[in-house]
Amino acid sequence: MEPNQPLSFITPKVAAEIGAWFEYLGAERRLSPKTLEAYRRDMLQFLAFLAEHLGGAPSLPELAALTPADVRAFLAARRADDIGSRSLMRSLAGLRAFARFLEKSHKGKVGALAAVRAPKIGKTLPRPLAIAAARSMTDPDIAAGDGREPWIHARNAAVLGLLYGCGLRISEALGLRRADFGVRDTLTVMGKGRKQRMVPLLPQVATLVADYIALCPYDLPEPGPLFVGAKGGALKPRLVQLAMARLRGALGLPETATPHALRHSFATHLLAGGGDLRSIQELLGHASLSTTQIYTAVDADRLIEAYRSAHPRA
Repeated sequence: MEPNQPLSFITPKVAAEIGAWFEYLGAERRLSPKTLEAYRRDMLQFLAFLAEHLGGAPSLPELAALTPADVRAFLAARRADDIGSRSLMRSLAGLRAFARFLEKSHKGKVGALAAVRAPKIGKTLPRPLAIAAARSMTDPDIAAGDGREPWIHARNAAVLGLLYGCGLRISEALGLRRADFGVRDTLTVMGKGRKQRMVPLLPQVATLVADYIALCPYDLPEPGPLFVGAKGGALKPRLVQLAMARLRGALGLPETATPHALRHSFATHLLAGGGDLRSIQELLGHASLSTTQIYTAVDADRLIEAYRSAHPRA
């Protein structure tokens, strides 16, 4: 369903502004398709609620006339549907972005959205794997014997090796083209917001990828994806998650041992080894240093735990 598709709870003028907003987000802000889809869904939910709340599809002037109580009623309705604080915060952020777009284009000001405080989110620290466990995840022999072909195990090991050895997001690893992997000791990665960054390619990780390429039964043309599925198409994130789940079971690891936990482990182990926070920020592709600073808390927790378990006076 397109953002500007006629719906009973959206007036034509509001639909036109939503369409213009999405064109701006895609062309100028270069937001990912997943982010655009989330914004679209949140906007439709908000307008559908307002149509029922106000007794009809809201016009641009009616959006401008909304009160903080109207916005809080929407958040309360979403909360009643068992929507968590993080999703509510994202929803409110998207609605505020649309309000700013309207204001900049001189189509009205929806001040009520800015007047409502975003839901509080409890901080949850990432749970990194132990170094030995993280290394085991990149061993293709761990899952051998489950009936899958050796090249599948080599492929999974290479993907997980990129997550732990280079700190990539799963989308970044699966977004690599065959041409991105060559003789260089670095990789150019396309991160969030289509921002490129260069990351070091460890020899061990390069070997994992080279082993996969050598065993892969499909041609891997340079413009095509580096990692492919059993039928030769681009590898899907869900298959990597399933591979991680099988390894988790084989190694007796908790459910927190996910593909993204390998990226957490990359950052935490670097910090524990003396890496500076600014360099880790650049390697992870974080836009803000505050996002990377969460790993200082993780490392401090690990030190405190070691102290309490080992110090004679703890």
